[in-house]
Amino acid sequence: QVQLVESGGGLVQPGGSLRLSCAASGSISHINVMGWYRQAPGKQRDLVAEITSGGRTNYADYVNGRFTISRDNTKNTVYLQMNSLKPEDTAVYYCNANGYARAVPGIVPFGSWGQGTQVTVSS
Repeated sequence: QVQLVESGGGLVQPGGSLRLSCAASGSISHINVMGWYRQAPGKQRDLVAEITSGGRTNYADYVNGRFTISRDNTKNTVYLQMNSLKPEDTAVYYCNANGYARAVPGIVPFGSWGQGTQVTVSS
C-alpha cells in the first residue's frame, strides 16, 4: 500500500505564489507518474500537471506557464510551484501517483490519491 501526503496549501492573494508538496510512502518499488489534479466546488477533478520518473512533464492548457511541476525521485516527492495565482485557481488540489509496490510475492501495480489540500486565491 502506498500513501500520499500533501502539504503547502493555503490562502493567497491574486498574483501570489504557493508551493505544494506531496510525499509518497509505503512499500514502493517504482513510481511511474506523479501528478496534481484539482477540483473546484461543483466541478469535476481535472489534471493540472504530471511528471514521469524520467522528468517528462505535461500541463493543462490553463496553466499557461504559471505552474511548474518537479520531482525528487530519491524522496518519492513531487512539487507544484504555482505563480501568478488567479481566483479561478481556487480548488482542492490532489496528488496522484501510480507505479509498482512491493508485495508478497513479487510486485503489484498501484494507483493512489492524497487527501487533498485547499488552495484559495482571494483578496
